[in-house]
Amino acid sequence: MNPIRIAIIDDQTLIREGLAALLALVPDLQVVGQAGDGGAALELVAEKSPDVVLMDVRMPGMNGVVATREIRRRFPNTRVIVLTTFDDDEYVFQSLEAGASGYLLKNADPDHLAGAIRAVQAGDSILDPAVTQKVVQRAVNSDPVAPQLTEKLTPREREVLRGMVEGATNAEIAARLCLSEGTVRNHISHIFDKLGASSRTQAVRLAVEWGLV
Repeated sequence: MNPIRIAIIDDQTLIREGLAALLALVPDLQVVGQAGDGGAALELVAEKSPDVVLMDVRMPGMNGVVATREIRRRFPNTRVIVLTTFDDDEYVFQSLEAGASGYLLKNADPDHLAGAIRAVQAGDSILDPAVTQKVVQRAVNSDPVAPQLTEKLTPREREVLRGMVEGATNAEIAARLCLSEGTVRNHISHIFDKLGASSRTQAVRLAVEWGLV
């Protein structure tokens, strides 16, 4: 089985090198390049065709939000995970809307990071539970009246949605609920339809914002 090809984008050399060194210890992951800003990231993705990009947000020149949007537009087979310290970071939610498959804290456990990369490559989205609430708080509409969607979700759909909010992958949700991954995917599709969500990230935001879990 071919390793998952990864590009690391961060304006801090020590962080790039540190991540590369950690990921080099994981047999099924391969770092194929590094870049220090969004513009260089686009050139790197065009040249190396990585499977997953680990993207910083705040960088000189083209920031991570714009770079994420452009990568997803030009190279739809490449997925993006945003890595952030989050503190005073105004760009995280914007990057998710731009097409990132998830976000993690830069101090995430290496095993968790590796698992997130595998999950994203497999088509899942990863939302770090440590910062989900903070991201949602920044996106919450000031209108106190929430849509009455609670009754539209079945108990099982609410369980699946709760797993999504907690950052669990489809496989983890399936194991937890004793379901097949295909059944979990079907539930998620129904959840998207009922919430009017177009992505896992949006569904999670709405779930927390509207108190559905």
